[in-house]
Amino acid sequence: MTDKKDCMTMEQAEQKMECLREVFSIVRLVDGEMLEKRAEHSADADADAMEMCQCYSFWNKAKPCENCISMKSLREKKQAAKLEFLDSDIFQVFSRYVEIDGKPYVMEMLKKLDEDTLIDAVGYGKMVQKLSVYNDKLYRDALTGAYNRRYYEDEIKHVKGKAGVVILDVDDFKLYNDMRGHHAGDMALITVVEVIRQYIRKTDKLIRYGGDEFLLLLPEIDSENFARKLNKIKKKIAETSVPGYERIKLSVSIGGVSATEETVEEAVQRADKRMYLAKMYKNTAMVEGMDQKIAEEDHDEHTDILKPRILIVDDSKINRELLTEILQDKYQIIEAENGNECVEKLEKYGNDIALILLDIVMPKMDGFAVLEYMNQEQWIILGVRLICGSYINGYLT
Repeated sequence: MTDKKDCMTMEQAEQKMECLREVFSIVRLVDGEMLEKRAEHSADADADAMEMCQCYSFWNKAKPCENCISMKSLREKKQAAKLEFLDSDIFQVFSRYVEIDGKPYVMEMLKKLDEDTLIDAVGYGKMVQKLSVYNDKLYRDALTGAYNRRYYEDEIKHVKGKAGVVILDVDDFKLYNDMRGHHAGDMALITVVEVIRQYIRKTDKLIRYGGDEFLLLLPEIDSENFARKLNKIKKKIAETSVPGYERIKLSVSIGGVSATEETVEEAVQRADKRMYLAKMYKNTAMVEGMDQKIAEEDHDEHTDILKPRILIVDDSKINRELLTEILQDKYQIIEAENGNECVEKLEKYGNDIALILLDIVMPKMDGFAVLEYMNQEQWIILGVRLICGSYINGYLT
């Protein structure tokens, strides 16, 4: 049964709230019926219920708090309290069940804590530190230090606003784990995150979205800088060695879109599609509306990012020129005139080589020796495709 002092008219409630505002930073009323409706039917709640009960938006959250004390007060018909963390500030939150004109409400009172409030400066500092550590453990990926999927689900997915939204996937990651062991895969992920952090601002968010997928959120970035930044990240990752596993040739496939009025979750779906398109080529960034520009900026003396790379290994210059003439429209062509040069190209380009056309009969180091080397160094297992043979009278045998 509700105490008489908790039953009042709306006019009395407004007068009481006005007095409480002299003590508390924020005082507000939450409609109990709407709160209950939102809790019981969160997926199907009508617009009015969601609009009137978005108390959690104050905490920069995209969904209701799991430890909602307003719901606790409503159901138990008593006062409740908790501490809530917002950025670097701590708030003490009280909720009290009241009936106004016969209807259930919860009166929420929030007070920001500082060095002069309730606890001394030393105690306040310790509390901030402990809450920061707790928040960090809750929302950080233990391996890479990036934000984790829970952070995305709790804090990011429903956010709206102008931002660059990026899905980044590590190419051939499963092969690193399978052939080099999980430690190699872990080091590859750590290296990728360290590189990305060199190019992002404090306001940007890097999230480990899946096993080898990362989500990058870049608020208020213009399209030109957005595309250029992603291209720099892609290039730097490809140039960076994995500590202890120098033979691993890192590369990433990137899909990026610009979000405006949509939620991050909706933008992620679009970015994911572009990432899968980029993955057809590997070591590629596909940015909505900027694909051609990126291709032009990334075009150096050897590379067009939109073409798979083929290594032609043959001691006959005529054969190499003939194959280049046939294939150059659809492929990037690299040439080697013997096995030694082939090995050098493998060391340089690694998994970026999609196919090797390998002559068997060659001076210095023949095709069989190349195959033996590739097998020992696990190039064949790591996904490099081969066509082997020799040209006799203009025909590949």
